Amino acid sequence: MTSRPTETSPEAPAQDVEGTARTRRPLLASAPTPRLRLLTATQFAFNIGFYAVLPYLATHLGSGLGMAGWLVGLVLGLRTFSQQGLFVIGGALTDRYGPRPVVLAGCGLRIAGFGWLAFAGSTATVIAAVLLIGFAAALFSPAVESEAAREAVRHERATGEPRAHVLALFSAAGQAGAFLGPLLGSLLLLLGGGFRAACLAGAVVFVGVLAAHARLTPRADRVRNRNRVPEADRVRDRKRERAPDDATRTAQPGRSSWQAVFANRAFLLLCLAYSSYLVAYNQLYLSLPVEVQRATGSQAALGWLFALSSLLVVAAQVPLTRWSARRIAPRTALVTGLAVVAAGFAAVPLTPGGPGGLLPGAALVVLLTLGQMLLVPAARGLVPDLVEDRQLGLATGALSSVSGLAVLGGSAATGALLEAPAPVRWAVLAAVPLTGAVLAFTLPAGRGGKEAGPRAVAG
Repeated sequence: MTSRPTETSPEAPAQDVEGTARTRRPLLASAPTPRLRLLTATQFAFNIGFYAVLPYLATHLGSGLGMAGWLVGLVLGLRTFSQQGLFVIGGALTDRYGPRPVVLAGCGLRIAGFGWLAFAGSTATVIAAVLLIGFAAALFSPAVESEAAREAVRHERATGEPRAHVLALFSAAGQAGAFLGPLLGSLLLLLGGGFRAACLAGAVVFVGVLAAHARLTPRADRVRNRNRVPEADRVRDRKRERAPDDATRTAQPGRSSWQAVFANRAFLLLCLAYSSYLVAYNQLYLSLPVEVQRATGSQAALGWLFALSSLLVVAAQVPLTRWSARRIAPRTALVTGLAVVAAGFAAVPLTPGGPGGLLPGAALVVLLTLGQMLLVPAARGLVPDLVEDRQLGLATGALSSVSGLAVLGGSAATGALLEAPAPVRWAVLAAVPLTGAVLAFTLPAGRGGKEAGPRAVAG
């Protein structure tokens, strides 16, 4: 990942708790605590290992193993479902046992899956390996994401630094890994190692992640003690603001965590709003290739547009989130981000073709990525405000699982639009995130914002 210094407030140099000026540090080093640095570095490594393999899987299945096109699509769909659709299981296990065993189990399964895929030669073994790879992510990703959200809230309570800023570092690290992973895979292919070498390299990355968490992640009892909020802090927070928590996170004795989470109206609205974003984001893989093919006659430029998206996140995620966290509430960031995504789709038929005909596609990528950078940290930052702490893992997993199911159905529906006239297609696609923005507007504003004082700001 490219090193990027942390940005400072435009009004004055950023200060730490003691009041001394912060020094500029590389992105991964700028996570504020050792625990958050580990989680941020983990997200970075996850995506390097994963994207060293994923971009080359379809070609390997089709050209290398001779699978029919429909079978390649089925295998890729099973991988997505075994990952996104089962996030809720990983989240529930994290709440029950703590993040450490769930992350270790997920890394172990991912290592086994990559090793199996490297040598799989039949349809059955390929499908089994791909399912194992997907289920591994369904374990470790919600564990790491929920722990990052929990640590971000804890750090916000201790220092007043917006949780959205911490989660922006987390997101940017993941995007940097997604940018570098394909380069690693391409390098291995160019050196003659082939797909097998890419799989084994991905497995080695996860061996490193497993070793780091085995040594550095505290056990479940220590996690519970560390995250327990002192009663004095709880009383102070209730007096300081009539928080949206009181309306949406009220404990319900006698109800299971699953009932409490899925009966939580505000959380379900957040899931629907976030789903509209993921359905829109999936158009980078469905509608954008069609637009690039229409504009240029080939899809050769598609890789450059994906690189543009990743580089935008790496370069702008942290300063943009720092700006939004200091000036607007999380709900406002979520609504604005979804509106910007909608504007990206509306801009495609309105943007004149630029050099090579790529200007409409580039406009879509830029606006969709800017919207993503606003809304993703805000959505993740809202989850701890809407559910009890003991349900945070389940809720984090449910957010991805509900969205994954929406993408599964939405992809079929939006795929049917590919034959529709361009103005109709892009107008319908713009309506999806716009509807999500309307739903998000009904959510609680979230902790922080201007009303919380100059330091405990939105996020």
